[in-house]
Amino acid sequence: MTPFRFLHTSDLHLGRAFGGYPEGIRHRLREARHGAIARLAGAARGGGAGVVLLAGDTFDAETPAPDTLRQALSAMGEERDLTWVLLPGNHDSLAASELWRRTLQDAPTNLRVVTSDAPVALDDHHWLLPAPCTQRRPGRDLTEAMSAPTPQGARRIGLGHGAITDFSGEEGALGIIPPDRAVRSGLDYLALGDWHGQMQVTPNTWYSGTPEPDGFKHDAPGAALMVTLAGSAEVTPVETAQFRWRRPTLDLLPGEDVTARLAAALPQSRARDHLLRLTVTGRLPLADRAALEAGLAARAPDFGWFAADLSALAIEALPEDLDQIDRAGALRQAAEVLLAEAGDTTLSQSDRDTASAALARLYALSQEVRA
Repeated sequence: MTPFRFLHTSDLHLGRAFGGYPEGIRHRLREARHGAIARLAGAARGGGAGVVLLAGDTFDAETPAPDTLRQALSAMGEERDLTWVLLPGNHDSLAASELWRRTLQDAPTNLRVVTSDAPVALDDHHWLLPAPCTQRRPGRDLTEAMSAPTPQGARRIGLGHGAITDFSGEEGALGIIPPDRAVRSGLDYLALGDWHGQMQVTPNTWYSGTPEPDGFKHDAPGAALMVTLAGSAEVTPVETAQFRWRRPTLDLLPGEDVTARLAAALPQSRARDHLLRLTVTGRLPLADRAALEAGLAARAPDFGWFAADLSALAIEALPEDLDQIDRAGALRQAAEVLLAEAGDTTLSQSDRDTASAALARLYALSQEVRA
């Protein structure tokens, strides 16, 4: 039997709102999710695959906006040399009857919408064993249907959406997919969705992860999986994301070149396509802390979104540092009080952090006035 190659992806979550972020980046993030369809098509072609399996949660909600749905279907239809197979997930389950009615009504000819757990022939020798989500929380293991018979000698590919036992630790819990489902049901490969980070469960059972990340939980590039069935399953990750969500940590000590360390911690290319949540730890003299904050403020606009947490960065202040604020008077007294509070172990960590930040800000303002 000749090798069979397909692209495994999931959790595109088209239509996600990204509330809590500024409108500019929210718009770009939404567009990147739509653009992932074309990038997935390119990845499939680049790897010699003619089929793209979407293992659930193509849409973020059961009632996507009409333009979100129609434009997604049109984008798949434009990649007419590929066959797209769409599985309902927990966010876009079969309970959303209107969504799937509209999808079936408007589906392009190269899109196959899987709305039942009956085996589907991809070709004469390769059969899909799907387990579409019947509702958001089905309450039973839908992948049991993957044990259905197929023609003798055919390769069997499972397509499902949900959590495996290892995610919750609840052995035998309702609705949990057993990690050995591929063995139980005689599958050559089990393509899963739901977990947004790419993960191998067994050699032939994988979560593809989302092709376009939507948060900081999984600090890795968005990707899909190129799967080749030729004897055993050969699985190769293929990067597909436009945006990177990263959580770098910068640990600083007195005497270090703060500017150089900061530059090394931040991405050097495609800054506009990065969302960063930087955590700074260690300790710094007041002057270096001020230089760091100035550097952060200067670099922040380069990125799609940027935030820095300095709450774990302690301050080392010498008398000459306080002299830079004022040698006497109310400002000097305020600086001394803040310095004492920042090092007072009887105070809560939150209060000490607040005092440190206030002292650093007072120092920075005093230097701005002097400049």
